[in-house]
Amino acid sequence: MLALLLTSCAQLAPTPTPTWTPAEPAYWPTDGWRTSTPEQQGMDSELLVQAMDYLLQQELYRVHSLLVVRNGYVVLDAPFYPFQPAWKHDLASVTKSWTATLVGVALEQGFIESLQQPMLAFFAERKVANRDARKEAITVEDLLAMRSGLECVNAPTEVTLIEMLASQDWVQFSLDRPMAAAPGQSWVYDSPGVHLLQGIIQQAAGMDTLDFAMQHLFDPLGISDVAWLADPQGINAGYGDLRLRPHDAAKLGYLYLRDGVWDGQRLLPEGWVDAATQPADGPQPSGSGYGYLWWLSPDGYSARGRGGQRIVVVPEKEIVMVVTGGGGRSGTVIDELLSSYILPACKSTTPLAANSDAVATLQAMVEQAAAVPPFEPLPPASLPEITKRVSGQTYALEDNRFALRSVTLTTYEPDEAGVRITVSGGPAGSPKWEWRVGLDDVARTSPGRYGMPAAAKGGWSSDDTFVFVVDEIGNNFVWEIALTFNEDKVSVTMQDLTGFFTEVVHMRGQLER
Repeated sequence: MLALLLTSCAQLAPTPTPTWTPAEPAYWPTDGWRTSTPEQQGMDSELLVQAMDYLLQQELYRVHSLLVVRNGYVVLDAPFYPFQPAWKHDLASVTKSWTATLVGVALEQGFIESLQQPMLAFFAERKVANRDARKEAITVEDLLAMRSGLECVNAPTEVTLIEMLASQDWVQFSLDRPMAAAPGQSWVYDSPGVHLLQGIIQQAAGMDTLDFAMQHLFDPLGISDVAWLADPQGINAGYGDLRLRPHDAAKLGYLYLRDGVWDGQRLLPEGWVDAATQPADGPQPSGSGYGYLWWLSPDGYSARGRGGQRIVVVPEKEIVMVVTGGGGRSGTVIDELLSSYILPACKSTTPLAANSDAVATLQAMVEQAAAVPPFEPLPPASLPEITKRVSGQTYALEDNRFALRSVTLTTYEPDEAGVRITVSGGPAGSPKWEWRVGLDDVARTSPGRYGMPAAAKGGWSSDDTFVFVVDEIGNNFVWEIALTFNEDKVSVTMQDLTGFFTEVVHMRGQLER
């Protein structure tokens, strides 16, 4: 197996040989992480107090959780209101590093013979548009390294990805794209190309992609609470939309710290971790190194996703850090958090003197981050006359990019409403849900997509228009939605306040009889 991997990795750019080698852990966190004071793991609690203070002061980045593991022990576990530690969180493009790992698993299992196999060899039964010698030369490794040459537009947002999501066959859409360059000539961030890797896994293993992931990766790591968007053909999204608990997300970093071995079982080929976390051969993104769907830095490597999702691995410090967030100036904040607080806190490879006062202060700050802030409900405004007519009525929606099928607004007097959504496929991920909406300026939390909590508040902005804002929290979107009623019709507008979808989406609906 090593020979097969090295065949695809022999031309890697030279990098300094790391001085760090993995040590045998005291235990494996398959059934859960053990905790420790920072000082017992050679970390300074006072610097971690400063880290928490730094995050609590942020106004332009909505952090949801911070988890720091050193030497296999949790030394800091801080959920920030409204996120709760038992909730899953959308990892966004952090998912790409999980997809790369699954390619490695498929290589170790023998389903994929070599990273030099041509991409199109896995899709021989498909008729592929824009086929030429350049497209035929794309390899599995080219997809892993973001150097396939397939056309992909990422400005002002991920245009090509959004087009793929609107298509009926994501793999076919991705394969049919024209070539912008020959493989290996340019580095382009390519989410649809990463989805092709999931298609390759399905073809190579001959099984459902989530079943493959559960059997060969999640189950060995002790991960059971998983939600993962799939395309219309049932192939899980390679580019993003994997939802895990932060404690489970940290296990990926720990697997890489342990060189792809988990509790005596080799999950990744020998040599995979080194190959995946070095600059891949060929072009690289400006200002950063890139491996096999891992971002590289002088200290280590990280998986990164929009909205402030991050898994950071610093091998020489035995650090795994997981951050989740809800958008804002996340990159700058997380980089500063790591460089100014977390890494400097690693004072020693052996235990430090106990510091009970600092540990108590740190715990108090964790509790402060998780605390429910005081709310002062406002008297609900009187409801317009139209409420009596539209409450509880279902409106069938015309075709739309989110595949929303119907909407129902129900008033639960005096201070709460519900907005029920049904869906027919598409990227929403759930067939139906109802957001509870506070009408007294206090957000209500209720199960939304994937059963994951969302918080919403709003009210009637005019006699015919109901407007509310819903924070999907772990689903990593914030929407402003307006429902305007006119006789037996409704007009719906949705604006993504996180900025991923840059255009306001307009929909029309008809009262169901």
